[in-house]
Amino acid sequence: MNLGRLRLASEQLKVKALFLAVLLLANLGQAASSDGAFLAGRQHYRAGDYPAAVQAFLESARLRPASGTFQNLGNAEWEQGRAGQAILAWEKSLSLNPFNQAARMNLRYARRSAQLEAPELAWYEVASTWLPANWWGWIATGSFWLAVGMVTLPGMLRRRKAAWHQAIGALGLMIFLLSVPALAGVHTRSRMGHVLQKDTPLRLTPTADAQFISRLAAGEPARWERARGSYILIRTSRGRGWVEQRELGLIWPSRT
Repeated sequence: MNLGRLRLASEQLKVKALFLAVLLLANLGQAASSDGAFLAGRQHYRAGDYPAAVQAFLESARLRPASGTFQNLGNAEWEQGRAGQAILAWEKSLSLNPFNQAARMNLRYARRSAQLEAPELAWYEVASTWLPANWWGWIATGSFWLAVGMVTLPGMLRRRKAAWHQAIGALGLMIFLLSVPALAGVHTRSRMGHVLQKDTPLRLTPTADAQFISRLAAGEPARWERARGSYILIRTSRGRGWVEQRELGLIWPSRT
């Protein structure tokens, strides 16, 4: 009986090991494909073939989103005179890595050249830009459970609660409370986007023959509010109005 159980456990371990090996190989293959697309994009960029560079960087970003990939994508878009797409790419780069100074400098130069204003952010949205967007969830989760653990574990283990337990628990709670506004900022910033084409009409109603409120510049920031069919209601410094979904690029496009 014990021998049968050992054999069964051995077979289960083999299946699990095989599954992990396949998963690892798939991830390595995806990373290799992403690196290959990125290197192809760099080669096209150096050769001055910017449309091909854009396609290669887009493929690399699809397989493996990275700050450097979006930075180079923005450079290739800018060389083609596509300011809206370039600004959007650099914003995506900074959302993944706020410490990417090259992308930040490119973004400042593009806005200065196109006479565009930076997005207006609330204080908690500004705080959310200090670290990569996906870090805040990990920080909040880790600090919360650290605080809970320091409060409950000594009692569960029947040990006396020491001063250092309380100190670490208080530190975890403080970090959690400080990360909550940044998490809120990440959520509200997910509505941020940029106009992709110059002279994009801001419509009064979500129809093709609607009256124009204004015309928006490429790269102008806007906040997504709601969708209706193929149109979305946005808020800009020029007011609220409707644009077609293809005319606005979101930094985190999962919303659409």
